Amino acid sequence: MARIAVIGAGMGAMAAAARLAVAGHRVAVYERTETYGGAVRRFEHDGFGFDTGPGLLPLPAVYRDLFIKTGKEPLEACVDLVQVDPSARHVFADGTELSLPNASRAGVVAALDEALGAGTGDRWGDFLVRAREAWDRTRRPLLEEPLWPNWEVLAEREPYPAVPHKRLLRTRRAGTLAEVGAWELRDPRLIALLESHALAYGLDPRVTPASAAVLPYLEHAFGTWYVRGGIRELARAVYERCLARKVEFNFGTEVVGVLEKDGRVAGLELAGDTARGHGSAGVSVAEADMVVGTGPRRLSDLARGRELYEAQEVEPRPEGMSCGRVVVCLALRGAREAGAAHRTVVHTPDRQAELDAFGLGEPPAHPTVRIDRPDDPALRPDDAHESVVLTATVPSQTLYDWTVAGAADAFADSMVTAAGRALPGLRERLLWREVRTPVHTGQETGAEGGGVPAPALAAAEGNFLRPSNRTRVSGLFTVGGWSHPGGGLPHAGMSGALVAGLIVEGPEFRGSQ
Repeated sequence: MARIAVIGAGMGAMAAAARLAVAGHRVAVYERTETYGGAVRRFEHDGFGFDTGPGLLPLPAVYRDLFIKTGKEPLEACVDLVQVDPSARHVFADGTELSLPNASRAGVVAALDEALGAGTGDRWGDFLVRAREAWDRTRRPLLEEPLWPNWEVLAEREPYPAVPHKRLLRTRRAGTLAEVGAWELRDPRLIALLESHALAYGLDPRVTPASAAVLPYLEHAFGTWYVRGGIRELARAVYERCLARKVEFNFGTEVVGVLEKDGRVAGLELAGDTARGHGSAGVSVAEADMVVGTGPRRLSDLARGRELYEAQEVEPRPEGMSCGRVVVCLALRGAREAGAAHRTVVHTPDRQAELDAFGLGEPPAHPTVRIDRPDDPALRPDDAHESVVLTATVPSQTLYDWTVAGAADAFADSMVTAAGRALPGLRERLLWREVRTPVHTGQETGAEGGGVPAPALAAAEGNFLRPSNRTRVSGLFTVGGWSHPGGGLPHAGMSGALVAGLIVEGPEFRGSQ
């Protein structure tokens, strides 16, 4: 039985902790803040509750597997998991509206033909067939297996298939997601639908590889799901599973260093007198045989600047150069109308300007806004009120100063204006609002600039891959969205599974079967 110290109590870290505890290890988690869940947080006030992180859960099989492998109670016995239908309502720049059925190809094709015109459904359906090919080629190496030592294969090969071109009498292969839209979808609304999945992670479709086609495919193939009480309930269930497996949690405990001895990790240095052991003044020591940390760059800093990866490996990229999110929590008077969509995406009226703003490190004047309206009594004081969450992708605090007086409120105003296109009378219903920026994200997760990681993607010379979970320091591993296989709730859960597998089975571990 090894002593394993886990830095942080995010979803990936807790997933790893639960699996390691079941394998017989003694696991202690050290979390800087006073709670668990990382970015999966909830804001509560006056009887209203709001998810301020992810609002929906794609690919719930990842967490079903976690609960099967770590106890007798399945996921559905611990949370009330419901499929969202429609998966999303879209309001496009020209005012066209589209509601997409959840996980139904025939239903999606029919809905597109009815809303956007004959032929658009078949075009989207053909795209999904090709997206599935990309998914089948990358699912194991980019989600279910540790990062390959010969990762260059993933960097060089574009898994999205080539498409026959009638005029050229040959096939041509899209290199970017924008090219997929322009060449294959050929409708500004279908293009907006495609690119919105990348923009949600702050990915510019003009440079994002075509392999990002797997993002809308995941939603289509596996559906979108909601947890009654909010996605925060999923974090609670994972935390309670860890407690049931005797994982020790130390909240309000800041890790200030990773200790090494004879070429391998030996424990952690903690700020203040919060652990057994001896350290320098104001610092205590938690001895450990192995350490699991989040954020390779931060972990390198904790290891006194030690290089964690060989020169030929995928390098960690600055977290602050990723995009962040502004979240606006709206407390509304008046009941949620029957049949309202859980999620609505209001597309920007000027996509080019939105993309150009990201390139300049500025918030867009007219952002694409995601609206979450869960029909959940647990998140409202009574049926005469409603809680609504608006989310927009923005530059991180590293790129744009969200602390400037009025900056956050001005952008929140533009988000409410955009949401009003889908929800008439929104401002008249507003009781109060809470605005959260990348500054809050950074405080909650420790991510530089409040950046939000995107899932790992193949091709593009490896620029969209994440560093390996195994480092060159013996006994030191990385977990979470800034490591392989990248960001997002399912990817965080898989990173925990991969780290646990590498520790329990050793370097020969090849992923879940």
